[in-house]
Amino acid sequence: MTSVDPLFARANLVRSQAIGNRTADPLPRLLAQLLARAGAPAVIERATSRPWASALFEGRRHVVRLTLGGDDAAARGALFAQGLAEAEWTLPHHFVADIVIDDQGEHVDSVWIEMSALTIRDW
Repeated sequence: MTSVDPLFARANLVRSQAIGNRTADPLPRLLAQLLARAGAPAVIERATSRPWASALFEGRRHVVRLTLGGDDAAARGALFAQGLAEAEWTLPHHFVADIVIDDQGEHVDSVWIEMSALTIRDW
């Protein structure tokens, strides 16, 4: 038997708001903070988020590919990576348990960084 959740609406999908008693995906706020850390010009090329759980915690696993452009892209990329794991992030009802750079490279006029993050629901 299936049922329809009356609180589930298309607007919730677009705005990434909490649906019912579930919390919102922290990815949009994390992306905004990553862009602020990277400085302009920077673009999120790809971002995915999926549920994650252990015996004691629940959260989300995120994979993000960020591209930094401009003449100083290489220097900004190095500065972005420096201290990333120790950085403070402000995410309502979640905290960043782990964030690492998985891969990075350079194009002619830009630098790309692929990273993964684990956010845990803060009870």
